[in-house]
Amino acid sequence: MNPYEYVPADDPLFGAVRIELDHEAGTLGVSGDGIPPVEIRRAPHTVPDDHVPIGTRDPERLTLLVDGTEETLRPSKGHLTRRSYRVEVVSGARECRYLLVPDSLATSRLLRDERPLGVFTSSGDGRVSADWEAESGSEGARDPYDASVGYGLAAAFGTGAEPMWQITLNAALELWP
Repeated sequence: MNPYEYVPADDPLFGAVRIELDHEAGTLGVSGDGIPPVEIRRAPHTVPDDHVPIGTRDPERLTLLVDGTEETLRPSKGHLTRRSYRVEVVSGARECRYLLVPDSLATSRLLRDERPLGVFTSSGDGRVSADWEAESGSEGARDPYDASVGYGLAAAFGTGAEPMWQITLNAALELWP
């Protein structure tokens, strides 16, 4: 894969969001005038997995920086269930927990402390779109930090997953002679 820089996503709340993904080098950058920058890096000498845009789901081999501050990144392994493709960020800077979890074949929902913030779509090629939830009071308010984390996770890991029955069927068919 070649490094990609895309036409900025036009976020309805935060304006233009630029995404630069380099699968081979294992780097992802997200930036925009209305959001803090995000950088996700894969550890050097990690053999990239073609099924993951950033190249790995191993938390020991990934670093997440949001606005220059390292945050804890915990992608799940991604196996038999949609939930197994979730990605968690524990933010020491914000004292909260983010979760990007697939909710359909193509989309994943972003939550902050179990409150839905929006739905992201990315096929893993660095293009990302967001559909934000309607605000309900200050507790559910989305801010630029939320957008940075959501775009970063969606671009680095893609969104969506097949339902469990489809994954199981595909695994069974691969075993069939």
